[in-house]
Formats: sequence, structure tokens, C-alpha cells
Amino acid sequence: MVTSGLPKPMIVREVLPNGLTLVTESMPHVRSAAVGVWLRRGSRHETPARTGISHFIEHMVFKGTRHRSAAAIAAEVDAIGGFMDAYTAKEHAAFHLKVLDEHLPRALDIVVDIIRNPLFDPVEIAKEKRVILEEISMVEDTPDDLVMELFTGAFWPSHPLGRPILGTRKSVRSFTRGQLAGFFRDVYHPGNLVVAAAGRLAHETTRSLVERGLGDLSPGRPPRRPERPPRPAGRVVTRSKRELEQVHICLGVPAYAQGHDDRYGAHTLNVILGGSMSSRLFQNVREQRGLVYAISSGISAYSDAGSLCVYAGTSRRAVDEVLQLTLDELQRLQDEPVPEEELRRAKDHLKGSLMLSLESTGSRMSHLARQELAHGRQLDLDEVLERIERVEAEDLTRIARELFAGPMTVSVLGNLDGYRPRLTRRGARA
Repeated sequence: MVTSGLPKPMIVREVLPNGLTLVTESMPHVRSAAVGVWLRRGSRHETPARTGISHFIEHMVFKGTRHRSAAAIAAEVDAIGGFMDAYTAKEHAAFHLKVLDEHLPRALDIVVDIIRNPLFDPVEIAKEKRVILEEISMVEDTPDDLVMELFTGAFWPSHPLGRPILGTRKSVRSFTRGQLAGFFRDVYHPGNLVVAAAGRLAHETTRSLVERGLGDLSPGRPPRRPERPPRPAGRVVTRSKRELEQVHICLGVPAYAQGHDDRYGAHTLNVILGGSMSSRLFQNVREQRGLVYAISSGISAYSDAGSLCVYAGTSRRAVDEVLQLTLDELQRLQDEPVPEEELRRAKDHLKGSLMLSLESTGSRMSHLARQELAHGRQLDLDEVLERIERVEAEDLTRIARELFAGPMTVSVLGNLDGYRPRLTRRGARA
């Protein structure tokens, strides 16, 4: 048994009578508390005509409620020394606030107010359209973000997971107050909500605060499962932008969904491939050959699908070599067992990254919510560490053969001048 060496966390999970899920973790050794509301809906759950509406609502809840103006929300958060943030993802959205423990009741009142009572003022809607159009422009000016958007759209064509979270210029301009308020009423109900809190707190007190703020909401319709899993495609897509100095590459294959039994092996494999400074791609392509400044790999996992993607930025003349070296590393992981020393290093890196990422109340709160959204329960940290430790070299070979032989999409962004990448790949299937 591999142990974290830490005291067992005091985690309590409770489903309130109206269907809202509350998860808390008491951390009596700290003096802060973090609380947030997670919504079990994201950009994946939008229609094509309404793409971006979840993200738009995330912005609008901060623009005033029945009880607070936008300026009052900001001033009240500052007055308690808090840090407030929100984001929209493919399958969920989140709104959270971190404060000193003594201010938890006030923090929860603010978070509840913004996700329960937004005004959707037409004047603010018009202003926020301009803000989000600028955000879309910012992605266009950020090549490592843009090449990922190109990849995602090509990898999961005609599926909500392939659409941009921000929406399109056309969809954002089309939103009306009625559409925003209607979407909000349809999805912001207790069955879709998870409240997570961590820090110097008591579950019973937190539950009383949550019940006071959200306990009278009607249950609403139960959460819908995603309509269908995406079907990945194997494609090569290019986009030329003359002003770019570098060429940006994204190469990806299918990966496992969030709950898959082999997810620990897949993450270990990712560390070896490109998920650390000692990874094969970083050492071979950057350190030994000097072909890139940045190269890395990462896994995106959803309820019923996933992708493993390699990103690199390089010169126009080195694109083919970088792509071929990446393909060679994928093939080597399928053909040759990972040496024990390299496997040991990857496991320790993965475990260390996990534990170090959970040292603050904000990260513990987010961890509680993500576990609830992905698995419907809290995975014990010792269980997670043990599952990582059980990964063997033969598991990695099997996983590599399953994932890397699947459909592959490559997106290339830069001053291409008619360039199209040449790929030599063995053992692939259409």
C-alpha cells in the first residue's frame, strides 16, 4: 500500500432534498476557506445556433443581480480580501470565491446571489457582446490556443465537443435577453448544481448556509446525459497566417474517458511522452536537437471521450522533422517496453504533481467538485496513488497500441505559403 503520509481528509458528501449536491472538506490547520458552485452543463450541451451561450451567461452573472450591482459585487469581494473567479468548460461551468475562514458566510452569499439572481440587463448584454468578441479576437491572436481550436474542430467534426467554448462571432452577436434568461432557467437548477467547499469550516454550518441560499429552489428536470459520444476523425488541417514567425503544430489521437480503468496508465504514458521536462519529446526534440522552444503533450478527458494531444512550436523548415520525430516516439512506445527507471520516474512525477496541486484550499475545493462531476463520489487519495503505483510497463505498451493506432488529426498554423505536412505513419487505422 502506497500512502500519502497525510491525515485522512474529513470529506462529507450530502444530497439535499431538492437534489443539490454538497461536498465539503474540513481543513482545520488553515485560516482560509474556498467555496464554489459547479454547474453540470457546459458548451457541449448547447445547440449549434446557441454555441457560446454558457460562456456568455458566465460573464453576465457578474454584471448585476437583483441585490447587487456589478460594482457592488466587485467592491464586496475586495472588502473581504477575497479572490473570485469563474470559467466555462466543455461539460461544466464553475463560480468560486476564496476568503479568510471568518468570511465564508458572506462569500457563499455572494456566490449564491450571482448564480441565482442575475438581471441580464440589456445594456450590459450589449457591452458584454463586445467584450466576448474581443476575447474571440484574442484567441485568433494567440497561436497556441488557435491551433488547438483548429485541432478540436477537425478531430470531433459535427459534434458539440468540437465547437469553441466562446462561440462564434455570429452566435455571440445573435444572443437576446430572452435566450439568455431562458437557457439560464432551464439549466441552473439544483439537480445540475454541485456546491463544494474546503478549508477551515464545519459541514453542518456550511450546509445551513447552502440551504438558506439555495434550499428553496425547485428541483427542475434531472440532468441529461450527453446525447452521443463523439466519433474522432483522422484529418490534416492547415491554416496560414502570414504574420506568425513560428509554425504551431497540434497532433492528437483518441484517449480514454474520465472513468476508464486505464486512465492512470494513460496519464503515466503521457508523462513519459511529453508531460514533463524529462519526457522523450522534450529531451529528444528540444534538448538534443534544438528544433523547438516548446513541445509537450497532454490529455483532455470527458464523460465519454478523450484526446491525447502533442503541441509544438517550430520553424517552417523544421515542421516535417518535428512531426516525424513525434510519430517515431509514438511508435517506439508501441514497440518497446518502457524501462523500469523511466517508469519509476514518471510515476513519482505524476504522484508528486497531484499532491503538490492539492496544497491550497482553492485547489482542494476544485478537486472535490471535479471528483463529484466525473465520478459521482470522492476518490480517496491513497486509492489514486495506489492505482498509479500499480501501472506496469506492459500496461503502457498495451495502452500505447490502443491509443496511438487510432484516428490521428494534425492541425498546423503559421506562415505556410501552400505547405502541407508529410506524415509517414506505421500501424495506423482509418
